[in-house]
Amino acid sequence: MSTSARMLRLLSLLQTHRYWPGGELADRLEVSGRTLRRDIERLRDLGYAVDAVRGVAGGYQLRAGGSLPPLLLEDEEAVAIAVGLQQAAHGSVSGIEETSVQALTKVIALMPPRLRRQMDALRSQTDNLVWGAPSAVDPAILTALAQACRDDEPLHFTYTARDAEPTERWVEPHRLVSLGRRWYLVAYDRDRQDWRSFRVDRIEAPRATGQRYRPRELPGGDALAFVQAGIRRIPQRYDVRVRVAADAEEVARVVARWGEVTPYDGGCVLTMSVDDLHWPVMVLAQLGAEFTVESPDELVEMVARVAETFARALV
Repeated sequence: MSTSARMLRLLSLLQTHRYWPGGELADRLEVSGRTLRRDIERLRDLGYAVDAVRGVAGGYQLRAGGSLPPLLLEDEEAVAIAVGLQQAAHGSVSGIEETSVQALTKVIALMPPRLRRQMDALRSQTDNLVWGAPSAVDPAILTALAQACRDDEPLHFTYTARDAEPTERWVEPHRLVSLGRRWYLVAYDRDRQDWRSFRVDRIEAPRATGQRYRPRELPGGDALAFVQAGIRRIPQRYDVRVRVAADAEEVARVVARWGEVTPYDGGCVLTMSVDDLHWPVMVLAQLGAEFTVESPDELVEMVARVAETFARALV
């Protein structure tokens, strides 16, 4: 039996009785007393409270509150599961939001205290506006940033901005924002003496200082709006213009702050500046109204390809 399988069996046995004599527990696992003691220490290192009674009649038991089935995952695996459930809970997968919230609560409750503190930080320090599939983000970096936001702890990290060389940053982290397929850190940049948003997938080697800072007030107070405003200022690859046969207010509710909607000739005109045409295609599909793409030509071609794909699926 592998070490991981044996520890899973050990935890299962500890849950069935409040107290296990050491000899009986070792016999059940078919290991020596020395191996059993090492496995108990491994469980403690993972954050599970296992009390021991020494002596000839000694044994082990889970401390009160430790009787729930534990989560035997590597740190990054546990955080990845909780992050995925959090994204679903915020609407990244339609129709399972309530179920995801329930599952997320259970998963975090089963984590060892150390991992639970990381996920509590991630949940409490994140603002969300979700669509599409998430980008690749290192869970360890994500949780390190979340805990720094929660604890008002300055950070050093290496950052590679768009089309730029890596630079060293010294910041006061304020808030994490989950926006579409990206994660962003909103922070006060001490070297530039101004607020900045940083894409988390471009952050490397965040290093906590162990110090504390007095939180500053973010202009406008809304981290999500701050990130969105910054993205709109970045030159985008495509200028989108679409005539939509739908009420301007209905279209504006779908587009939110990511485009401009102008009433026109019984319908409206939707304009957007984007770096990726998948987003306007998703918006147009969600509208459920007739439309005509006026520009760019690349969007016309993408809509045609998507239409062909769906048409073939109906055959």
